[in-house]
Amino acid sequence: MIEYVGVAHVHSLFSDGTGEIPEIAKFADESDLDFLLITDHNTLRGLQEGFEKWYGKTLCLIGCEINDKENRNHYLAFGINETYSTRLAAKEYVRKVKEAGGIGFIAHPHEKRNHMEEHPPYPWVDWSIEDYDGIEIWNHMSEWMENLTEQNKYNSFLHPLRSIVAPPTETLKLWDELNLKRKVVGMGGVDAHAHKQNLFGFFEVEIFPYKVLFKSIHNHVLLTEPLAKGNSKQKVAKSKAAIYEALAYGRCFVANDYHANSKGFQFFAKSGKKKYYMGDYLDFSEKITLSVTLPGQNAEIKIIRNGKEIADFNSDRAEFEVKKTGVYRVEVRYLNKAWIYSNHIRIGI
Repeated sequence: MIEYVGVAHVHSLFSDGTGEIPEIAKFADESDLDFLLITDHNTLRGLQEGFEKWYGKTLCLIGCEINDKENRNHYLAFGINETYSTRLAAKEYVRKVKEAGGIGFIAHPHEKRNHMEEHPPYPWVDWSIEDYDGIEIWNHMSEWMENLTEQNKYNSFLHPLRSIVAPPTETLKLWDELNLKRKVVGMGGVDAHAHKQNLFGFFEVEIFPYKVLFKSIHNHVLLTEPLAKGNSKQKVAKSKAAIYEALAYGRCFVANDYHANSKGFQFFAKSGKKKYYMGDYLDFSEKITLSVTLPGQNAEIKIIRNGKEIADFNSDRAEFEVKKTGVYRVEVRYLNKAWIYSNHIRIGI
């Protein structure tokens, strides 16, 4: 498997961000990211104006963040060529994305905050819908804003990376429950806008510079072939399809790489001579072993089955013999901080 690292859920001047797409892509390239997923609100201008391409070693892909008329049910849609009216119900635009051959992820599903009137929460509320591919299990901006208090606000403004703790427990619980019924992929988002804020009444600071947020919540995708680099239509389309297919399939994991570089993390199941990776299904048998390898440092490895922790290791690797059917994933904590969240491997379910 070839591993590529990127960020998702990024806004530009085409909606409520402050940067132009080439500038944002330059920051991503300088941050050694392999891909960048732009998701401006209810617009694909970045795609229509030709900004979807390689910038140095970073592939910039253009999706959008769709919402309903009440500004709820935000949906990160990729692989589509047109946007949909905000007058549509969430059920309709989720269906249209699927029918168009695109993929979609529910954004900040459990967002909560009531202390910033100018920035209300935008939760997902229609859980009767089933056509989505996955959910955003970790959103940097949502967590930062929800944790903001009068006491910590100045420190949080100055150090936006240090205040990010872990994905919401409520979201992880729901994610595991949904996976008992069908595959629901987990992804992470920085939700970057590069907002500017007046501090102390006399100077303006950029709270979330793109380049700063690009150090935090990453999506790592595993591909069977290298990305096709170059800005011909064929090469961009091939690389785009490979990244979107890996995300939709769940052959990916989420990590806060501000704590440590997670590139090289491995989680797979072994049955006989065959390996099964994140997103895969395998039949249950008496000789299945889960294998976890960390990239170069010891950490706390938790094996999760059907949403419940069933094993814990403090090491740079772990093996676990599977005794029951279920959906299995891994959580890793480094120096007592949430670090890596794998997608599920389905065994006999």
